[in-house]
Formats: sequence, structure tokens, C-alpha cells
Amino acid sequence: MEFLFHKWVFAFLFSFWLLFSIALSVEGLKENSKVRGVNLGGWLVIEGWIKPSLFDGIPNADMLDGTEVQFKSVTLQKYVSAENGGGSNVTVSRDIPSSWETFRLWRVSQMEFQLRSTQGQFWTCDFQGSSVSATTEAPGTNETFYIERLNNSSRIHIKLQSGIYLQEHRSSFITIGDFYFLSRHGINAVRIPVGWWIAYDPDPPAPFIGGSLAALDDAFSWAEEYNIKCIIDLHAAPGSQNGMEHSSSRDGSVDWPTSQDNINKTLDVIDFLASRYAKNPALLGIELLNEPSAAGVPLDIMLSYYQQGYRIVRKYSSSAYVIVCQRIGNADPLELYQANIGSTNVVVDLHYYNLFDTFFVNMNSSQNVDYIYKTRETQLQQLNNASGPLVFIGEWVNEWNVESGSKQDYKNFGKAQLDVYNAASFGWAYWTLKNDRKHWDFEWNIRKNYLEFSKSSSPGLQASNVVLFLVLTCSYLFLYQIL
Repeated sequence: MEFLFHKWVFAFLFSFWLLFSIALSVEGLKENSKVRGVNLGGWLVIEGWIKPSLFDGIPNADMLDGTEVQFKSVTLQKYVSAENGGGSNVTVSRDIPSSWETFRLWRVSQMEFQLRSTQGQFWTCDFQGSSVSATTEAPGTNETFYIERLNNSSRIHIKLQSGIYLQEHRSSFITIGDFYFLSRHGINAVRIPVGWWIAYDPDPPAPFIGGSLAALDDAFSWAEEYNIKCIIDLHAAPGSQNGMEHSSSRDGSVDWPTSQDNINKTLDVIDFLASRYAKNPALLGIELLNEPSAAGVPLDIMLSYYQQGYRIVRKYSSSAYVIVCQRIGNADPLELYQANIGSTNVVVDLHYYNLFDTFFVNMNSSQNVDYIYKTRETQLQQLNNASGPLVFIGEWVNEWNVESGSKQDYKNFGKAQLDVYNAASFGWAYWTLKNDRKHWDFEWNIRKNYLEFSKSSSPGLQASNVVLFLVLTCSYLFLYQIL
């Protein structure tokens, strides 16, 4: 009788440990593991800093999106001005330029541009060119001007015309060979940034170009072949959610939260992506919006959008993870845990960089490592213990502000991040697979042994699981001694 009781106690404790271990794993991944991923940045949403050579040889390279310009009439020696900074006529009337005389370029092609006033309205002109005003909120044909430079000088002619500018590298930047490489090195997921215009493929509005949807389809096929899961990350929303180039802001403006039309259009994009990929076996989750700005996106607007996005994904899938990104800037990730975004398979995405903040500027290598083990780990433990969503370190990088770090310094920094981020309840994804800046390049880090981890050491069985098993085993032995 005593022997049978001991067996029952051990079986109960062992079963409890198994349940707890599975609870810490991610549905849809093999061997009850968590996400060990890499971002495919710079592919479907092009970022110039990732591969600057894409922009080599571009005519009028000093007239890209967001460039601020002022125009002065050679004849009148007066500056072009948008009265009141926009909302009325454009005149040639000012002796000294200021904000009313400053315009931001939206580039359509190498010689075709749209011009935005400081108040946000675009230049517009009738077909005869007899009058110009800054009164249009959304640019079209009548708001597109041909700027002709004279002998590559600062002198120009402006006239009406429309067109399109293309820049293509999708077919070669990410290929099936990359998925093979990732599978060989223990990566089980990719986070794929996409822009809102993917829902309008193959004919998205200018200046965006078609083809990203076909590339995303390819990624799903390649992922399935190598047992890799896909997270679709809406990286760029209409009007921009943070004013940065990766969110398709044309001039630094954050217009997404100020326009219900932009928000509705974004929800339509989520509907498009969920309906297209919900039944695809390679889909792991959909991230509703990347890096909304705390300064530009009010919390109530973001939470309402997340709740609506969750319901849209659930129309098509009961199991796909719905990922919501923490606001960047002055925001606490706990604000997402205190909101009722959805009831099942919700994940909060945090982006951990020891960069982009003056706090990290003067840290040496050991201080950076200590920050990971102390501050980052403490926050992760707090969030892992909070009820509700799982935790995902959706972006991190083996780079810092240390200028003279040795290879061993980088290896220590990378090891610290892997040690800590492996504890995230959903997992992590490195930013990014390929980058001309070598320490941002995951492939380079692996090939040069700056990041080291074994593909066989699944993050599904973490130290917390092992500790729990040991605690339960010790509890059983303690009961045995008492009995």
C-alpha cells in the first residue's frame, strides 16, 4: 500500500511538471519549444541603412522623401510661401524664408515630387497651372510636380506631371537558401515585416511597388519546407505610426492615429492578411502594428485598434497568435497587460536595444552586460509572472555604443542576451537576418562565432522548468521520508 501511494504521488508530481512545461511552450512549434526567430528586415519594407548600396547612383539623391526645401524666384527674388503654413494660396511673396516657406518632399520619381507644407497640406494646381494652393490633404495627380534641375545646379523649373519610381531587390535579398541556413542553425521562426500596401498588390498606390505579396507567399512556402513558422509583422501603417522611414513616413509625420480612415484601412489590411494566411500551416501569428510611438499614438486609440485587430484575426483562426507591440518611447509594457485585448494566444512584443537612448551612450562592455542580467531580466520576470499575454522579445541585436569592443566582449554581450531572452515566455527574434552593418547581421554573427547557441538546445525546456522539476522531485522525496 505504501509503495503504491508513493508511485501515485510521483506520477502526480511528474504530470504536473509536464503540464507546466507545456504551458510555457508555444503552440504550433515542434518539441514544445518557444520562438527562436530572426527578422527578415529590409526585404519587403526597405530601410536604407540596412543596405545603403540599394540607393547608389540615384539621380537627385539629395531630394529624397522628407527633404526640406525652400524655393526662391530668380526673377522676383522672393521666396515661395504657403500662407499660414498651409490651408490657402501659395504665393511668391516673402523676402526672408521661415517655416511658411519650408516644404517637405514626397518623392514619386527621380524628377517628380509632391510638396507638403508645415501644416500638412499639399501643393495642388489646376490643369492650366494658373494657380497653386496648399489645400489638399491627400496627394494625387494634381499634386505631383515635375522638378527639372538646370545643369545639376540649385536652379530648377517646376511643372505638372505624374509618374512612378521603382526600386527592386526582393528576388535576391531573401531566398530559399536563407531558410535552409536558418533551419540548420536552430531557428524555428521568422518575423517578416510588411507594409500596408501589400493588401493592394500587385498595383499598390504610388510610390510603392508591386511584388511584396508574391514574395511573402514564397516565404511561407520556404518556411513550410524547412519546418519554420512565420510571424507577419505589419511594420508600416497608412500615415505612419511613428514617423520613421521603416513605417513609410514620407516626411517624419505621424498621421496614422489622427485619421480614422487610416485606422480603418489598417484593419482592412489585417483582415486581408488573416484571411489569406490563417489556414496556412506555416503561420504562427500576426503582429498588428510595429512600434507605435508613445509620443504620437494615444493609448486609448492604440488599445481600441488592438482589440479590433484581435477580433478580426479570430474571425479566421482560433489559434494564431495575435501579437501587440509595446509603444516605443515613454511607455510601460504593463499598460498592455492591464488592457483586455483578447482572451487567447495574445503576445506582447518588446524591443530590447542597448542603443537609441542617451542612457546607454557612456556604458562600457561590462556595464552593458550587467544591464542585461539585472534590468532586462528583472523586467522579463515581472512580465512572465503577470497574468495575461505571453512575452516576446521581437527585436534585439548584438550591437551597442561601445566603440572598442573586442570579439570576446561581443560574445559576452550576445551570451547575456541569449541567457536572458530565452526566458521570455513566447521567445525572441533577432534583428535582422541581413545587414550591411555586420553586428546587426545575424548570418555574419553566426558564421563568425559572435553569437553561439546550439540548434539542439531547444528554448522550450528552460531553467525554470528544470528548477520546477527538481523542486517537485525534492517534494516527493520529502514526502517519502515523512511517510
